[in-house]
Amino acid sequence: MSFEVIERLDGPPAECLGGLIAESEQYGLRFVRRLADDWASGANRFDRPGEVLYVARVAGRIVGVCGLNVDPYATSPSVGRVRHLYVLAGYRRLGIGRQLVTEIMKAGRACFDTLRLRTENPAAAQLYEGLGFRRRVDVQHCTHVMEWGRAG
Repeated sequence: MSFEVIERLDGPPAECLGGLIAESEQYGLRFVRRLADDWASGANRFDRPGEVLYVARVAGRIVGVCGLNVDPYATSPSVGRVRHLYVLAGYRRLGIGRQLVTEIMKAGRACFDTLRLRTENPAAAQLYEGLGFRRRVDVQHCTHVMEWGRAG
């Protein structure tokens, strides 16, 4: 499947993520709503250096979201954290999540030495591992790490 666009979202996500929020909550997941709530409160606007928030659209409809923040659990600003990956159930296994994370990795590589994330979802873990993230059990608040360091 080809999507019309993966685009950076610079405005309030609550206005355009309603479908993702509703579906994720049906599955008992709160992180998409938390993304919108944190934006609304100013707690997280994906506006610090290196931070981005992307959405995927198919036929104009937003079907996925993924963000990148400075990792709040790390002691260095050179560590980014992949956040809030969610793709509508009807659009999964079509490459949309992979494309979102690939865009996050491109953005992250420009500003961060390392990307971290946490997932308990086996399908998501498989996606991340297929993109080169390594499973880690020795890093607190983290299940997967991508380390590329800085080129001289």
